[in-house]
Amino acid sequence: MLLHGYSGRGSDLEGLASAFAAEFEVLSPDLPGHGASAARVLEDGYDFDACLDDLVATLDSTEHRRAHWLGYSMGARLALGCAVRRPDRVASLVLIGGRAGIGEAGEREARLRADTALAERIETGGIESFVDEWLAQPLFDSQRRLGEEFFAAQRRVRLGNDARALAAALRVLGPGAQPPLHEALRGVRVPVLLVAGALDQTFVQLAHALAKRLPQAEVCEIPDAGHAVHLEQPELLERAVQDFLRRACDPARSHASTQVQEIAS
Repeated sequence: MLLHGYSGRGSDLEGLASAFAAEFEVLSPDLPGHGASAARVLEDGYDFDACLDDLVATLDSTEHRRAHWLGYSMGARLALGCAVRRPDRVASLVLIGGRAGIGEAGEREARLRADTALAERIETGGIESFVDEWLAQPLFDSQRRLGEEFFAAQRRVRLGNDARALAAALRVLGPGAQPPLHEALRGVRVPVLLVAGALDQTFVQLAHALAKRLPQAEVCEIPDAGHAVHLEQPELLERAVQDFLRRACDPARSHASTQVQEIAS
């Protein structure tokens, strides 16, 4: 189960889907508020837990009971939420640029206010204005090394979303809106790979902080990559995840290094 980030689409992860298709049945849905699932978040009472229920229902549609879950950014938070709330449905986790929500109440409230203001700008300014503001964040600066054509393609993907639905998704699925999961992490009893681009030091630190709370976690720092590791260093990520999944499926295998520099050597 592959879960994309905010303002993206399921197709964002098609490279990973292709890499794993020979060994796994792969699902990469448009998350609520995005693409073909835009309308779902507009229903009254929709929230983070309702989204987790939707994801489990998507898994049920395949007649599989459990899945290996890989999520990027917002998708990582949702995948971790499934591991906390529906542990019977999760065989392992790969979290790329992930976090467990925001634990400190004041920081969480400040983020919620900021996201609420952004949601209002999305609705009033329209999708094009929002996409330009979103991609101008320092978080995405490292992607510009991939060329203007690549960056333009990323922009087109985001422009395909609906402004009203994206605003609604931010209000219910943003880091400030979701319930913090930190106190429940000790109960996540599956293997977890925490991936962060080495250029994205905020999420490198968050990955190491999560690893201290999760019983079976390892950290993989991908060199020469920022937040969107799957776009900036896809081959290194695929190798790291494939190694992790082999070990997750066969715990008797020896524990490999968590440094992708060594995996790649």
